[in-house]
Amino acid sequence: MANTDHSEEIQTVIGSWLPDSPESPSLTQRDALQALEAPVYAVAQGDSIAYRSEGHLSLGVYSTDTKAEAAVGYVAPCTIAHLGSRSFCQDYNVQYPYYAGAMANGIASEELVEAMANQGFLSFFGSAGLSPARVTEALERLTQSLPDKTFGFNLINSPNDPIWQEDVVDLYLKYGLRVVEASAYVALSPGLVRYRVTGLYRDDNGNVVAPNHVIAKLSRLEVAQRFFEPAPDRILKKLLAEGKITEEEAELAKEIPMAQDITVEADSGGHTDHRPALTVLPSMLALRNEMQVSQGYSIPLRVGLGGGIGTPAAVAATFAMGAAYVVTGSINQGCIESGTTDIVRAMLAKASQTDVGQAPAADLFEMGSFVQVLKKGTRFTTRSNKLYDLYRTYPGMDAIPEAERKKLEAEILRKPVEAVWGECVDYFSERDPKQLEKAKANPKQKMALIFRWYLGYSSFWAKQGVADRTEDYQVWCGPAMGAFNEWVAGTFLEAPENRKVALVAKNLLFGAAVLTRAHTLRQQGIAVEDELKLIAPLSDEALSERIG
Repeated sequence: MANTDHSEEIQTVIGSWLPDSPESPSLTQRDALQALEAPVYAVAQGDSIAYRSEGHLSLGVYSTDTKAEAAVGYVAPCTIAHLGSRSFCQDYNVQYPYYAGAMANGIASEELVEAMANQGFLSFFGSAGLSPARVTEALERLTQSLPDKTFGFNLINSPNDPIWQEDVVDLYLKYGLRVVEASAYVALSPGLVRYRVTGLYRDDNGNVVAPNHVIAKLSRLEVAQRFFEPAPDRILKKLLAEGKITEEEAELAKEIPMAQDITVEADSGGHTDHRPALTVLPSMLALRNEMQVSQGYSIPLRVGLGGGIGTPAAVAATFAMGAAYVVTGSINQGCIESGTTDIVRAMLAKASQTDVGQAPAADLFEMGSFVQVLKKGTRFTTRSNKLYDLYRTYPGMDAIPEAERKKLEAEILRKPVEAVWGECVDYFSERDPKQLEKAKANPKQKMALIFRWYLGYSSFWAKQGVADRTEDYQVWCGPAMGAFNEWVAGTFLEAPENRKVALVAKNLLFGAAVLTRAHTLRQQGIAVEDELKLIAPLSDEALSERIG
């Protein structure tokens, strides 16, 4: 149907439209808006509006030419590559202002990174929680399979395991990794600073060039300010004294930000402060503007958003607020390339927005940090929070009442406490012996390590699909997963086996571009048809016809 009834609207003539030929085709509103690279001309035809993508528009002028028609609306072309920051795409040599964030324990897998990179997206391997040997394996594979593509690895803050961070920074520098996603930081670490400033030089035009990029994922303004500032002088002096950076690198580091890009983490899966995107993103953008002026950088500071990104509407709103790029996480775990199991993918595909809960974080347990996880289909939130209650209540394992301890061993640990402690001793003897020294001197620290055993294994059981531990699965997940499921219900993407990560990403961007154009029509007083019909997910073939 070419025309849409708009008889109850007040239409304002904005100019004259002339066809290129007498056979100039009329389109449905949906088809016109989805032809992203073509303009949309809304032309009055009696009580209806016809939509064209060809012809000539003269704004502010109503022609007396008998072929002319009254134009009541105009929408400019809007490709998915131009929704956000072009400098972001140029700096990282990618096509789209969108990246797939790191999910720990290799859930953001090599397959996921390759799938995204080969379709023009930036993506990060989830190195947090993995051994240096496993990180090396991923680095070797991705540097060989993606020699001309940009990809990154996570560099998570690890106060309980500083040796791990130093080891992986060594690996990142050895393999020439050019970008890391820094997450869970409150203060900057020497390892992160060393990664950022290594290799700094001044080009022929006098500009400082940084081969290594940091994208900081955070939610607090004071932490963002630390990343938008140059590296702290005290850390630079320490690294210089230890011979880990050169004098030139230390000096040049004072002229660039620790991170040119900051990803605002709203209500996300995993570590989160549950910050509302509508309040935190504008505040972070205002800080960006202040820091750009106060620091006088020659490069643009950028702010993106992650957390809650699961629908085209969320993507469109994020870009409308001024974000340079968007970041997805939870929905990627539900895709076939993620490093989890079909069991978990099926669980995620059934989740609603309210099927998430809060659980203590394994890596920051003693600090009282929490992660957001999938609640439906598991008892992990109840059991993990029980462990944290015991930790807060008692000074050590021996102080836990006998009945409570037996229940703990039978229902949660499923083995004697001493057997769990034996595994902790074996692990930390090799990984970080200082943890055992602290536990020997402090019974409460010993309790923390025992409880962290369960929290650590719960994500492992989920990733491996251990059948008899389904109730203990720890699956990091935010409400974006439920929103995505609502959007794709009744379409081919409802089935988890059809969810390919790059296809999902392109559909989100395509839908966001269509909604952005639809909003332009709405601003001109023209009603927009059911928006869900405008942005229903499309197949690879259908998307290729529209976006190439």
